[in-house]
Amino acid sequence: MPSFKYRSNCSEFLDADHIPFEDIKKNMEELNFINTYLGGHKITIDGVAALLRLNKINNRNLNIVEIGCGGGDNLRAIGDWAKRKNVGVKMAGIDINKECIAYARSLEKNIGIEFIHSDYKGFDFATKPHIIFSSLFCHHFTDPQLIEMVHWMNRNAQLGFFINDLHRHPVAYYSIKGLTSAFSKSYLVKNDAPLSVLRGFKRDEWIHILSAAGIRNFSCHWKWAFRWLIISPSHANT
Repeated sequence: MPSFKYRSNCSEFLDADHIPFEDIKKNMEELNFINTYLGGHKITIDGVAALLRLNKINNRNLNIVEIGCGGGDNLRAIGDWAKRKNVGVKMAGIDINKECIAYARSLEKNIGIEFIHSDYKGFDFATKPHIIFSSLFCHHFTDPQLIEMVHWMNRNAQLGFFINDLHRHPVAYYSIKGLTSAFSKSYLVKNDAPLSVLRGFKRDEWIHILSAAGIRNFSCHWKWAFRWLIISPSHANT
């Protein structure tokens, strides 16, 4: 029986080198399905909307960047939302995994989205984006790496940043383990989805990480299904 007291330090299969493209593709397809039907995309859109509200911005031409973008499904969901709300948006997704970027570029509905193969830390912005975010990315990293990451996000975002990631909880673990065992056709998803929960977070861990990074103003909201939405407007941290 796994322990939920501390974050797991086991590596996910997706973090390994040389995963075949077809396996990456099946993994990304199933993750998009999970995000769509378990509310992951809605949480991401909530993060964008919250930063616009906190900065008292309605409609404007936004520049949004996702780090660890995977297949780009979050960005396409934001694009659909922005179109419905008549918000002008230009987006970019950055990922160190070239297979994920290749898959993202192969899909439709990428108008206004650029996909960049790079380590986010080594990417220089010609103009800082308004919003930087990550979704299901942070749990891949150690706490010291996350302190560096949120400091980088805060330093490079004009309006602020947000994080959408997993709550480490037994109900979340056994639910996703059962669902993926029964329905997933991806060995990556079957292994990594429950392990991702074990690598996820509790509220006090986020408070420690953000405080250690010098982030003075942030909110930490619990969202269904077992997610944390961390929101930090940049103007409040300067």
